[in-house]
Amino acid sequence: MTKPDLMMLHDLRPRAMVQVEAAYTVHRWDRADDPAAFLAAHGAACRALATNGHVPLTREMLTAMPKLGIVACASAGFEGFDLAALAERGIALTNTSAALCDDVADTAILLLLAARRGLVGADAYVRSGEWVREGMYPLQRRVAGTRLGIVGLGTIGQAIARRAEVFGLQIAFWNRSAKTTPWRQVADLVTLARECDHLVVALAGGPATRGIISREVIEALGPEGLLVNVSRGSTVDQEALIEALAAGRLGHAGLDVFEEEPTAEPRLVALRNVTLYPHHASGTVETRDAMAQLVVDNLAAFFAGRPLLTPVDLAGYVPRAGD
Repeated sequence: MTKPDLMMLHDLRPRAMVQVEAAYTVHRWDRADDPAAFLAAHGAACRALATNGHVPLTREMLTAMPKLGIVACASAGFEGFDLAALAERGIALTNTSAALCDDVADTAILLLLAARRGLVGADAYVRSGEWVREGMYPLQRRVAGTRLGIVGLGTIGQAIARRAEVFGLQIAFWNRSAKTTPWRQVADLVTLARECDHLVVALAGGPATRGIISREVIEALGPEGLLVNVSRGSTVDQEALIEALAAGRLGHAGLDVFEEEPTAEPRLVALRNVTLYPHHASGTVETRDAMAQLVVDNLAAFFAGRPLLTPVDLAGYVPRAGD
């Protein structure tokens, strides 16, 4: 039996690749010397595409695949995709937010605790011998009983809130739509930042959220405030963040994501009041395997005519006429 044609823009974990290669005729765009020519030669045969959110997917690329019915994305984010083109064509999109939720929520708490207790600096203090020479490490700030604001209360935001409750934090949140939850919803981001000790960003990336953590939000957190970002670098006004941190108008930042990756802004890296992580919140063997398996399972569901496991509602991402 002839295997369906699959365009692949980025490879998957080894176990998932074995399954994909057994089930499909795989066209490796990511290995082509001339990707545009490769797409022109093989795109017309493909009904499915596998990729991740770091590879752009443009309208021109989609035009070269007239039979395409599904884009299976092996990451949570997909801001490099032309979502309007997908929506216009009725092409289904799936992602892997469900698989990485716990690891990303864990990383948000990791960055919050590491920043508040000075973990990175304290580690260096012990290794360098300063503890012997200088005595007690400077006192840090407690977490229990403090106020946490969460920006974006989707699957990951809610997982962060549940973990934070265990640490005794008081939780409030901002979300683009109303949510019925045990936690208090605040309608204005500046107000939320002003009322919080720590602000964690857990939003999807893309044009709708670009720069949503504005200069005003950052300044409202104040000189004792902590900003943690486990979403996308685009959600934060990075220039305003650097200026506020350097001037002491913001106390600290814990960042898993940056405006440009993997080369983080040198002025940001030079700051002592920043705790850095290399966009690795989902970076465990178990979660990356589960993310890749979701791609495999969504593709199988598509070709079998079954409901997709993790479909993305494009209506929530594509601007409406007049917006």
